[in-house]
Parts: sequence; C-alpha cells; structure tokens
Amino acid sequence: MTDIEYDTNPEALAQRFPKDFTWGFAASAYQIEGAAREDGRGPSIWDTFSHTPGKTANGDNGDVACDHYHRYRDDVRLMAQLGAQAYRFSISWPRVMPEGRGAINQRGLDFYRRLVDELSAAGVEPTANLFHWDLPQALQDRGGFANPEIVGRFADFAHLMATRLGDTVTDWMTFNEPAVYAFLGHADGIHAPGLTHWPTAIKVADNELRAHAAAVDAIKSEVPAARIGVAVDINHFAPATDSDRDVHAAAAYRATRDTWFLDPFFGRGYPALGVEQHRAAGHLEGIELSDPPHGRLDYLGVNYYRQETVHAKSDAPFDWEVLPRSGVELTEMEWEVVPQGLTLGLEWLQREYAPAEVVITENGAAYPDTRVAGGEVQDDDRVAYLARHIGAAADAIAAGVNLRGYFVWSLMDNFEWSLGYGKRFGVIHVDFEDQRRTPKRSARWYQRLIAASRR
Repeated sequence: MTDIEYDTNPEALAQRFPKDFTWGFAASAYQIEGAAREDGRGPSIWDTFSHTPGKTANGDNGDVACDHYHRYRDDVRLMAQLGAQAYRFSISWPRVMPEGRGAINQRGLDFYRRLVDELSAAGVEPTANLFHWDLPQALQDRGGFANPEIVGRFADFAHLMATRLGDTVTDWMTFNEPAVYAFLGHADGIHAPGLTHWPTAIKVADNELRAHAAAVDAIKSEVPAARIGVAVDINHFAPATDSDRDVHAAAAYRATRDTWFLDPFFGRGYPALGVEQHRAAGHLEGIELSDPPHGRLDYLGVNYYRQETVHAKSDAPFDWEVLPRSGVELTEMEWEVVPQGLTLGLEWLQREYAPAEVVITENGAAYPDTRVAGGEVQDDDRVAYLARHIGAAADAIAAGVNLRGYFVWSLMDNFEWSLGYGKRFGVIHVDFEDQRRTPKRSARWYQRLIAASRR
C-alpha cells in the first residue's frame, strides 16, 4: 500500500467536508460512569470480570472510572466548549433494569433523562447506544446472550428506553462492536464474561443479530421517526504477502468476523466462506445455524482503529496470526497506523453493501501522553493520528461514500476494559486520583476543526 500524505491543518481539513457533516465525541457507560453500587444499579458482567483476580491490568475496575455519573454536567460543558455537535453515549442496562428484566430502577432512568436534557440544553445532539458490553450479571447467570430468551429481554430494554427518552433522542444504536462482545468475551476469554468456547460465541453472535432486529421493531413502535444503526469495527485486513495462502487467510478472517455480522445486517444471511471456516474449525458443533432476520439499518456506524496484517501459518481454518508489518508506525496498543485503511474500508462497505448512510462512530488512538509547561498535555502523536484519519475520511467522501459524521474515541481517558487505566484514548486527560479534567492539544486541534467547519 502506498503511503499518502495528509494535510494536518484543521482549517484546511474542515473545508473538505459538507457543511451539514456532524462532529462529535463517543464514550461508554462502564468505562466512564463509576457509581457502580449507587442508586439501585445492579452488577454487570464487567463488575464481576474486573473484580476477578488476574482478569484486568493491576486489578483495575470501573467502580469509580471517570465519576461521570456525578460529573456529567461538567463533562457536557467541556464537550460543548470544544464545539461538539453530537455525543454518542451508552446506557447501562443494569442501571435501569438491575436484573435485566422485571423491576425498573427509576433513579437510573432519571440519570439518563438528566444527561440527555443537559446535552440538548448545550446544543449537543444525543446518540443513545443500548449495549456496550455491560450485560446485567443476572442475565448472564441465565446464559446471557447464549440463551435465546435474551432476544425478548433486549427488546424490552429497548422499548423501555424508547418510551423514556424517545421524545428527545432521535439517533439510536443497538450494539457496539457485536463481534468483539461475542468473540473476545466468549471465545478468547479476554473480555467479560471471560468464556473460551467457540460454539457459545457463535450462539451469542446469532442472538445479537436477532436481538438487533427485535430492538429496531421495539424502538420504532414508540418512536417511528427514530434513526437506528449499529456500530461495527472494520479494521483493515491486509494479507502479509501476495501469496495465495495469505490472501485466502485474510479473506477467511474477514468472513468469520466482519461479514459474519454485516451480511446478516444487510439481509444476506451468513457468508458461505465464514460458515465453511467456522464449521471446519468445529465452532458450529451442536448448532443448527439458520439465517437471522434482516435487521433494518437507517445508518451504519463504523469503528476504525488499525490495519491487521494477516499471516497464514497453514491452509487449516483459523490457522493464521495477526502481526504488525516490520517498520510500520504503531500506537501504544501496538496497532498499525494505516489511515488509508479507513478509506479502503469505507469504499468496500459502500461498494459491497451500499448502506443508506455511514457514520464513523469511533476513531482514535492510545499514546503515552506527556505533560509540558503550564500543565498542558502534549499529545502530538494523537493530533497526527486524528488529522490523517479525518483526511482519509474526506478521501472516502470524495470517492462517493455517503459519510455523514465522525465521532472521536474518546471524549476523555477512561477504563480501557481488561487493560485498565494504563492506556489513554481521550482528548481530555483525566487524573484518576482527583478526577481533574484537562483538555489535551488534540482537543484544541479538534476544536479548531469543528469551528472551521461552521464558517
């Protein structure tokens, strides 16, 4: 792939986007809210997982996180000062339904009512995401997303939130990165609930797809004008070489992961290559796989972070590994920095699926931030990362992709799942000792971009 030079000037970049393009920030409940045992919130699988010794770096957990539950007004004020036009947040299912079904926790609902009202008053459009991995533990005790009853439970949750927030919230998302939740949490075991059983992971994925379709119906029944999407992560898959073996491995990896969800979302059923690979690897043992219902999408959310270079170890199914190319730029997560991969991924989605609309719902990077004189956080690496990827997004628009918005991940440093608090993705620095918020240079750069886009 040929390296591309990108203009990093925010004012110049802004002129490459349509005037009605939406600029925003994204975050998720368990990563920022804290207040894990307050006001009637029930435990989630991430509470259980993070409190299990050895599951997270340094034994970190989300008990306090960024204390957003108590500081949300200040956080909304900060994002409004930076010019945010939209904010994508997730709703903690166990905060509003502690058992995942039955009794409703009014204090939890009140929090999200206050949050969306604060956003609206600040001129920031709320986008509500229903599920960012914090399943109520009580539902996991009944099998979680591997139990078909979860489809109805999720629809009930979606209906509840539509009735309570639908007068203010127009844009909704059902799931964030369903592949990560299904496979990292149920096959790889590095995310909650920490299982390592592929047939269970396949059942979870199948029920996520069915739950999405049910939730769309539930939301639309209360808010007919609602715009509903789902956020998928589409890291750019690149074969390590031009060999037939590496090319096939990259295609198989995509078919067993990305298109395993995308094909059903767009009404195509499961991809044949993905089914072939999963079956040959024994992942479908005991499963009678049938195509899930078509889950209608008003827009597709895209989370993009990196390129994954796929090396085939043999011709056997799933016998590949992802290793960075030699000499390539890496983030602190050791992820390959390939902005052009975003352009290519968006063009592939447009060509393959022709979604009605696309929104980049997450893009960002972790770097070891450095404090400089005057207390400013110098994160020039992040500035360069964001500038180049926003330039790549502009290239996709020029190529005909109907891209309508961009959300930085993340608004502020937070609990980075099993990696704890050591990896910082925020454009706002959080001191986890005293919860002080300090906008980084990347926040000021993004502020300039948004301001220029409005001229």
